[in-house]
Amino acid sequence: MTAPRLTGTQLSTAHGDQGLKPLLVLGPSLGTSASTLWAACAGHLADRFHVVAWDLPGHGSTHAAAMSNTAAFDMADLAAGVLVVVDAAQAERGEPAGPFAYAGDSVGGAVGLQLLLDAPARVRAAVLLCTSAGFAAFPGYAERARTVRASGTAAVVELSAQRWFGPGFLDHHPEQGSALLHGLQAVDDEGYAQVCEAIARFDVRDRLAEIAAPVLAVAGSDDVATPPAQLEEIAQGVRQGRLVVLDGVGHLAPAEEPSVVAKLLAQHLDPTPTAPTPAADPGTDAVLAAGKRVRREVLGDAHVDRATAAVTDLTREFQELITRYAWGTIWTRPGLDRRSRSMITLTALIARGHHEELDLHLRAARRNGLTDAEIGEVLLQSAIYCGVPDANTAFRIAQQVLSEPPPQLEPQTDQERPS
Repeated sequence: MTAPRLTGTQLSTAHGDQGLKPLLVLGPSLGTSASTLWAACAGHLADRFHVVAWDLPGHGSTHAAAMSNTAAFDMADLAAGVLVVVDAAQAERGEPAGPFAYAGDSVGGAVGLQLLLDAPARVRAAVLLCTSAGFAAFPGYAERARTVRASGTAAVVELSAQRWFGPGFLDHHPEQGSALLHGLQAVDDEGYAQVCEAIARFDVRDRLAEIAAPVLAVAGSDDVATPPAQLEEIAQGVRQGRLVVLDGVGHLAPAEEPSVVAKLLAQHLDPTPTAPTPAADPGTDAVLAAGKRVRREVLGDAHVDRATAAVTDLTREFQELITRYAWGTIWTRPGLDRRSRSMITLTALIARGHHEELDLHLRAARRNGLTDAEIGEVLLQSAIYCGVPDANTAFRIAQQVLSEPPPQLEPQTDQERPS
């Protein structure tokens, strides 16, 4: 087998206001082009990363005309082909081949696992979405390859519409759904079939413990193609793994929840240090700038804009103190991730009875990647350690907040006390 020739597409520029941005490589799902699947999500990441997406053989920018000369390939061959794309991108950036961040959905996630195994020095961190370490255990891929060779990709559009999206997505987002399904019909039949066969042979479950790079596994709660248990297996099997389950999401998380996925990628993959060094002076402008950035990432632009507009001469120094010390010194420390800090903050607010800020930080917890089920567990445990009356009030507030669509709605209060 030989590495197929793949094509990369730049979804953002390499240079930003602060110079060369870190490279982020995105991989597609079977039947999609990387640009269609990732475009909305990449838009949220463009100011922070140089985003390059690659396409599967016969998909998107990897033209179908080349398929007639493409021998059978496996996941290792696809991973080798991705490295060729990455090397070219890094050469254009004026840097030698080196580490990069990676995120991939479905087969793109499987290629990510293969990259982590075959080129561990190259992938510094990865986000693997709606995928599996053992597709070989799933029946049907070989049969699907035969169907597409006989009847074309149009024969699997209905199946894909059922498996790709969470409940109600096509009703609420018909344009995005239509673009993805029409893109499927444009995929070369032989390219689709060969990818199916590569998926059918893929199984690295017994090698997950070899993966040392930090891995975030992201599952859709309604993904029937790769259920959350598949992502939990990855998160538990690698040395540094974490699982996030997105409520109401199917198999194409980057298209279904682009802003949420973008925030998860930014938190997990951004190499820019956000914590001051031990020798840093808490009064420096760098710490204040870090605090302003993290505050926006956790609480959302709309809330921070409202709070900033409400600042007066009396409250200005207090708000700067909060931003510098709470957000710039504590929330940026590397010892705990933001999910953990959100859980601690929720518990403290319940214990102290700060109900207005509990409302605010419930929304922030969703933004930091906590699922509604995980928030429920925090509230339940608080009933034991904080008291049943406090937990009862917390559940009442959470019932209202969590009934809203996550996590685009912003907090309604004008001030916050980070605790």
